[in-house]
Amino acid sequence: MSLLDKAEAQALLTDANLTAATVRGCADRLTGFLQRYLPQFYRIEQRDNATLVIRGLISGLQRKTCEPIAIAAQLPRKPIQFFVGSGKWDDEAVTTELRLHVREELAVPDGVVVIDPSSFPKKGTHSCGVARQWCGRLGKVESCQVGVFLVYAAKDGYAPLDRQLYLPEEWAKDKARRAKCHVPPKVKFQEKWQIALDLLDRSLPDLPHGWIAGDDEFGRASQFRAELRSRKERYILDVPCNTLVRDLRKRRPPRKQAGVGRKREVPFQRVDEWAKSRPPSRWERLTVRDAEKGPLQVDAMAVPVRAKQEGRVGPEERLVVMRNVGESGIDYALSNAAAEVPLVEVVRAQRQRHRIEEFFGAGKGDAGLGHYEVRSWVGWHHHMTLAMVAMWFLSSERRRVGGENPGGDARAVASDLHAVTAVAALDRRGDRSRGHAGAPAQRGVEDLPLAQGHRDVPATPSTP
Repeated sequence: MSLLDKAEAQALLTDANLTAATVRGCADRLTGFLQRYLPQFYRIEQRDNATLVIRGLISGLQRKTCEPIAIAAQLPRKPIQFFVGSGKWDDEAVTTELRLHVREELAVPDGVVVIDPSSFPKKGTHSCGVARQWCGRLGKVESCQVGVFLVYAAKDGYAPLDRQLYLPEEWAKDKARRAKCHVPPKVKFQEKWQIALDLLDRSLPDLPHGWIAGDDEFGRASQFRAELRSRKERYILDVPCNTLVRDLRKRRPPRKQAGVGRKREVPFQRVDEWAKSRPPSRWERLTVRDAEKGPLQVDAMAVPVRAKQEGRVGPEERLVVMRNVGESGIDYALSNAAAEVPLVEVVRAQRQRHRIEEFFGAGKGDAGLGHYEVRSWVGWHHHMTLAMVAMWFLSSERRRVGGENPGGDARAVASDLHAVTAVAALDRRGDRSRGHAGAPAQRGVEDLPLAQGHRDVPATPSTP
């Protein structure tokens, strides 16, 4: 008997089937969905181009850059490339509308705002911000661009909120390269945690949320945690295993001479060493959420500590140590959550960070997040804005017809929706206005995919 003949397989195939009526309804919903965003584009041809590109980003194209999208629509590529690379439209207005939409559809008081740095491998040296730096996607130091993203996570789903390209210090100081890539004068070198603060400051007002979460690149920055505390934000941030902490529940060591001299302090200890020294009874088993393969259970423990970083001792925080049941990996995090906040709530918020990585991994293929051939500051932010709108639509559709799973194994995923977004040829002139902030239109061989000679595109393109 074939595997597909088994009853379980047939049930899955039946569940995954999308009818023609469902596809037609989804196409209508995409049209209606975009009506909210199109007024943010100044001209009618810009609105047509935005519609075309977003449809292309969530289509079944293998490469979702401007040229394949234009070819599929039987349209000239240059107007589309100009629109994304340097068209004069306000991507900040579009992201503002996106955040309003997310607030209306998804926001809840205990929502988690996740800070997620995402890397995009790139060849060449001319694209804005490209440098040899840590590339999480490849797991090593490599030539890439890095963006800092904010994502909203709630029980019912996920949505991107904001983004900004990280500009390495050598780029920020290079006037020639800044001018060539049209980096705005106000953009200075910032650490990623400083970029994250700017994104939070413009995204969080009026957005219900209960937590800020992020990986250890942000958690290890004591200044970042201090800034969040000053903003009255509750956080759960991962920290490296070598973070030094002082266990505030541990008894002080006795003085060398009773009653004489200064009281001795509890010595600092690495968080991984502290965890190893705990007895098995310290671990508490928690059910974090329901998952497709059964409840997700996590063993966790917490203790009040003071962390020592950058030569300073910080205020009291909660060290939270977590491991998924049945797995060997251990996560360490620091939180300023009050002692009365149940440990299960803290762990649940931290575990949203891992799910966001899946969400962005799917977005790089399903919504073309990493499929771009732009070199300027403006072009990068234009593309990311359009891709974020596409991701938000796909997330909304998953919640409606296929559950919230961003990883692609729910019954209706982006691959099921590709038929919805077949790129239709649109009769229009394209956006031929002058570039935004003087940014140049892409020309000639610089527009072509890698196979045709373009040297400055993602080195390992995602495919759906």
